[in-house]
Amino acid sequence: MSSIKQGSNSFSKFVGEFSTILDRIAGFCMFSIMVLVVLNVLFRTIFNSSILGTYEYVGFLTAAVIGLSLANCAYTRSHIAVDYFMVRLPLKTQKVAEILITGIALIFWVLSAWHLGKYAYTLSLRGVVSPTTQTHFYYFIYLVAFGLLALGLVLLANLIEYLKRLVIR
Repeated sequence: MSSIKQGSNSFSKFVGEFSTILDRIAGFCMFSIMVLVVLNVLFRTIFNSSILGTYEYVGFLTAAVIGLSLANCAYTRSHIAVDYFMVRLPLKTQKVAEILITGIALIFWVLSAWHLGKYAYTLSLRGVVSPTTQTHFYYFIYLVAFGLLALGLVLLANLIEYLKRLVIR
């Protein structure tokens, strides 16, 4: 399956740039996790005390890393793909399969984002907080849902490109 990375239309370029920005934010979150863990270890070793809520913050930031990096991973085709059967199919069948798989994935991830958003809203209404730091974690759920919507944008750009390729060739 081919990538839209070389796509020439402005929507594909916007999606690529947007996913890169989200990926950089995810990288900053990963860096923050590393700093927090190292500081926590140093505090335990030197001062015999730890940073309150390290475990919770690492969990929140990890969710942010995963949610925000998915779009760029899909855009750059950095994920694992098994093409063993696809490459043996006729070219037209491969193109139709790309469209079907991408369309199903688009629907799945957008619906997942929608339901995560509803779940976060429910948690915000109930005032649910984390046990140690009393942090409202619905913010992080919204962040993951936002990342899934960005993944949906990448899939939509892919779908548009695949439909163009099917019609043109």
